[in-house]
Amino acid sequence: METGSAENFERMGTLGIEEEFFVVDETGRPASGTDELVYENDPPGILADRVDHELFKFVIETQTPVIDSPMEAGDVLREVREALVSYAADHGYRIAAAGLHPAARWRELEHAEKPRYRSQLDRIRYPQHRNTTAGLHVHVGVDDADKATWVANELRWFLPIMLALSANSPYWNGFDTGLQSARAKVFEALPNTGMPTAFGSFEEFADFERLMVEQGSINDRGELWYDVRPHSGHGTVEVRTPDGQADPRRVAAFVEYVHALVEDLAARYEDGADPWAAYRSSGHGPRDGEEGYGHRRELLDENKWRAMRYGHDASFIDRDRSGTVDLGTVVDRECDRLGVEGLGDLYGAESGADRQRRIRDEEGIDALCESLVL
Repeated sequence: METGSAENFERMGTLGIEEEFFVVDETGRPASGTDELVYENDPPGILADRVDHELFKFVIETQTPVIDSPMEAGDVLREVREALVSYAADHGYRIAAAGLHPAARWRELEHAEKPRYRSQLDRIRYPQHRNTTAGLHVHVGVDDADKATWVANELRWFLPIMLALSANSPYWNGFDTGLQSARAKVFEALPNTGMPTAFGSFEEFADFERLMVEQGSINDRGELWYDVRPHSGHGTVEVRTPDGQADPRRVAAFVEYVHALVEDLAARYEDGADPWAAYRSSGHGPRDGEEGYGHRRELLDENKWRAMRYGHDASFIDRDRSGTVDLGTVVDRECDRLGVEGLGDLYGAESGADRQRRIRDEEGIDALCESLVL
């Protein structure tokens, strides 16, 4: 039975980055290349033991080694991406990135044969059969299991902010969905996804994780696919919200922000007289001397919907529930509060979804597919 342990939460502030990409052909269309790239050959250099595939044979995943400092993250990220592009080219493939590939039609694409995915297809059926999604996952090390659980709880309000800024999947199965991030909605059709509820301790989370495995709801703890989770295997808080991105500078901005958020919340947990108080008082927010908001999942789901529907134009129910706040105001507030810059650059630039629509309208689907290639 694969579950994790509180003992794995040992180091504070380390980073790990997982990216899901699309394997494409010379025209930028999906190609079933993961058997060749993952199983039939040995990925070189930094990719060794750090390349895997997802459900479809055109979706490939990379993992960075553990990164000790956020200052190193950009260089490591570029090294992994350059190695993947070169490795794929050696075998006749190219690599593209977005939340969904605009030319991917799930009924025409091959599923992976790995037993884990065959089991998921058999158990979940239609929602998993159509799951052509690709995202960005950021891990930040936390040195205490209860602290990691509290940080994951508190991070939930910030996840729609990241989704709105990352929204890069307007097209699914060949049509315009009208959403900015259709990936988020397609992925939510799977069980154990979306915005998690709050957990009152790591023990409570671990008991839930164990129960789901023991009762056959999931095969291993990795099948709890929530937008954020304390990763009981790696000893991290894992944020799984953003759409995939072709531009590494955009990825670096999310890495910078997630790291700063986790560090800030961890410090608040340490400084709070009773950080769990809000989770015992129906989530009415912090009182004097307390930390933590304990938001209800329903409120957070509303904010997530606004993010996936409107992207850069979204407004959100504010963290203190006093009213609504637009994305630009939140970005300014977060940049000032945490001393980060990348969020401002993301908001100031054309969004991924708007860019995709513009290119398709002006230049056609061929140019759109090409624009997503690394």
